[in-house]
Amino acid sequence: MLYVERPPLPSDDKRWRIVSGTMRKHGYSRNALIETLHTVQSSFGYLDEPAIRFVAQSLRVPLSQAYGVVTFYHFFSLKPPGKHTCTICLGTACYIKGSDKLVAEAEKLLHIRPGETTPDGEVSLATVRCVGDCGRAPVALFDGELSAQMEPARLAQRLDDWRAQ
Repeated sequence: MLYVERPPLPSDDKRWRIVSGTMRKHGYSRNALIETLHTVQSSFGYLDEPAIRFVAQSLRVPLSQAYGVVTFYHFFSLKPPGKHTCTICLGTACYIKGSDKLVAEAEKLLHIRPGETTPDGEVSLATVRCVGDCGRAPVALFDGELSAQMEPARLAQRLDDWRAQ
């Protein structure tokens, strides 16, 4: 059996053991790139340059390929998320019921666009294609908690509550 030296973990942070476990589970196969990047993202909240470099080296994937995957898939983020995250569904049912107005209200109040975080690091704004609760459209998620039949005024109140903390 050929022994391939693996790069050392980037730090003593226990979350790196979870990432390492994902790669080990897949035999450090190049095919584990997306799953491993998902593990890093779910463990740390985003993918920074050292993390991408570590995964690429560990799986023997060119760094350009790892960055290509990270920048292609909307799920991945290269920036740390805010303390709070507001996610607005833009699926067909939600859009028909006014989710575009929710996005406009959030942009107006936060002074950011979807995919961005407020300069103070408090709130990230995101959009998704569908959360699967079409019967209660439009929906928004506040720190992962679903709020149905959302209206701009209610969304504004939730965002103001976060900003007041």
